[in-house]
Amino acid sequence: MDGDVPRDVAAMPLVSVLIPAFNHERFVQRCLDSVLEDPYPAKELIVIDDGSTDRTAERIADWVAMHCMDIPIEYVRRENRGIAATLNELAARANGDFLRPGASDDYLLPGGLDAQMRYLLAHPDKGAVIGDSIVVDQHGNRMHDSGMRVLHRADKRLYRSDDGIRRAIISHWAIGGPVALMRRSALDTVDRWSEGLRIEDWDLFLRLAAADALGFIDVSVCAYRIHGANLSKTRHTATRIANLAESRQVAQRRACLFDEPYKTLLQAQSHYIGAKISFLQRQPLPVAAHLLAYAWLAAMSRLASPSADHRAEAT
Repeated sequence: MDGDVPRDVAAMPLVSVLIPAFNHERFVQRCLDSVLEDPYPAKELIVIDDGSTDRTAERIADWVAMHCMDIPIEYVRRENRGIAATLNELAARANGDFLRPGASDDYLLPGGLDAQMRYLLAHPDKGAVIGDSIVVDQHGNRMHDSGMRVLHRADKRLYRSDDGIRRAIISHWAIGGPVALMRRSALDTVDRWSEGLRIEDWDLFLRLAAADALGFIDVSVCAYRIHGANLSKTRHTATRIANLAESRQVAQRRACLFDEPYKTLLQAQSHYIGAKISFLQRQPLPVAAHLLAYAWLAAMSRLASPSADHRAEAT
């Protein structure tokens, strides 16, 4: 967390907190409260209810009526268009040069905005910065101190360098919850969220990593909530297959953005995802074929890595 955020509020960059809301009537108030609780003062809140069928929209409207004098707020209620289209609309409505996407079932942790702003102001070459999350249950009770380490078994040491970040984003997706702060200009560069995707976050972060535009701070910036709805999505076999198939398409489509060895590593990851799909479909021969292709391509990427070049020079 290098650098200092100026304390003069008028001189502080405006952060637009973007909340896409959908069927989270139990959790959305805590999400909105957390935006007020974060001490970073130069912020606005933009919320879109994406066609909720429960009482989420009413809960948001009640909250906005109560807090409309506390923070600049824009609230839109419309028909369902999906998460990527909603995020793009939120970004288009934002006034800030910095965008903080959230989620209506998760919530910000105090100090997260300040820590991420410190990083981006100290690293003008970076378009976005990610942090870690804590993990809470449906009642808000803390389950884990690190979503990256416990839920995804990530090695945070990889995130200390551009090379490590690229490898981590490609081969071990470990971003749990809405943990990114980004410059509006970075979104313009990588063409925002791809609409029609369910795996819109991995697609966006691959594009940011390919441009060396992604940084990391080892700070918990949000609470990622585990509850019945998101657990059911991960346990439903047909949904898992559909999500994996989409992820494989993303990997194949974005490989062209990377130079070697990362292009080959992403091709390897495509086969690894293919093995998972075949396993869920109970097709052992395709599983074996994909795993063999994965092992070969992953080995080739290691041989072509910068660290391999350094080892060769040393000998």
